[in-house]
Amino acid sequence: MLKVDGINQYYGGSHILRNLSFEAKLGEVTVVLGRNGVGKTTLLKSLMGVVPVKTGSIHLDGSPITHDTPYERVRKGVGYVPQGREIFGRLTVEENLRMGLAYKSGSTPIPAELFELFPVLKQMINRRGGDLSGGQQQQLAIARALAAGPKLLILDEPTEGIQPSIIKDIGRVIRMLADRGTMAIVLVEQFYDFAAELADQYLVMERGEIVQRGHGDNMEAEGVRARMSI
Repeated sequence: MLKVDGINQYYGGSHILRNLSFEAKLGEVTVVLGRNGVGKTTLLKSLMGVVPVKTGSIHLDGSPITHDTPYERVRKGVGYVPQGREIFGRLTVEENLRMGLAYKSGSTPIPAELFELFPVLKQMINRRGGDLSGGQQQQLAIARALAAGPKLLILDEPTEGIQPSIIKDIGRVIRMLADRGTMAIVLVEQFYDFAAELADQYLVMERGEIVQRGHGDNMEAEGVRARMSI
């Protein structure tokens, strides 16, 4: 579903992403791990077109999206859950979810499945996003990204600042979405145990490069936990 081939990205004179290549397949969770400052968020912003890549290519479902704008990528099937959630605090839960349908007809209904995945959102449909707890806001951010039915879902550290019970709920939803086989998921995560539980494949980044990769089942045996703690 996603093919990244040799992308490089710079901030000023700093080489941030260095010749990154990987694929994310339908029905799988691709976990990207690494300490702070190694380029994980920059990678996701490059996938979304928020920051341009200098060289290399990005393909979605066989079609090039390297030079597409973020909204064009969304139309083609990319859903993005940014670090820090970035929901609209003054808008209601319903209005936030409708933002995920912004490029569709105004009469397009909010998919009922979103409330099955995250029942708390139905209970709080008329509450302002800013009045929700951090965990509820994260569920709202994920539901907003799912509203348009993406082929690729990108999540940037969804467990950050979230209580353990909601982390489990989010993990359950991510696994369920992947297992359907209709979506590829790219997950950037610092919480090793959460990442290891979900990963079908893993990538470890250091200094803007992928320095280790493999099957999720092999993360412990291949020393990923130790590498993360260095």
